[in-house]
Amino acid sequence: MEIRKTQPFALTATLGSAALLAGAFAFQYLGGLAPCTLCLWQRWPHAAAVVIGVLFLATGWRWLLGLGALAALATAGIGGFHVGVEQGWWEGLRTCSAGSIAGISTADLLNPAADVAAPVRCDAIAWSLFGISMAGWNALLSVGLAGLWLAGLRRG
Repeated sequence: MEIRKTQPFALTATLGSAALLAGAFAFQYLGGLAPCTLCLWQRWPHAAAVVIGVLFLATGWRWLLGLGALAALATAGIGGFHVGVEQGWWEGLRTCSAGSIAGISTADLLNPAADVAAPVRCDAIAWSLFGISMAGWNALLSVGLAGLWLAGLRRG
């Protein structure tokens, strides 16, 4: 396999996942939009895709291109599920849409003076652009990233 033929695809897909991760962290830490459980789950496959991309660029192992496509499709699938929860097409996770108190100590729950933030709900759209939520954009863009990984695999 000639890595020069596949490198642009892998590099673009890797940078795409890195950019989507950076955007998610920017919304969280600069924009003040706390992520829900499904939002957090969508980040992990992107992190895996970045690692896979770096490994591919360092080694040229062709099978990593397929693994990168799977990572991109995994986050697209989670994003698609999240969109369905946001739109009310199906129920979300119990810990996500019902208002979880996981991680809050008993003392804080019983203390009326404690500042306990409301749980972030997966069925509430925190931000959208052109009527598409962050989860929707992640799903759409991640399908495109999977296409890049697969194009690299086909070229190799």
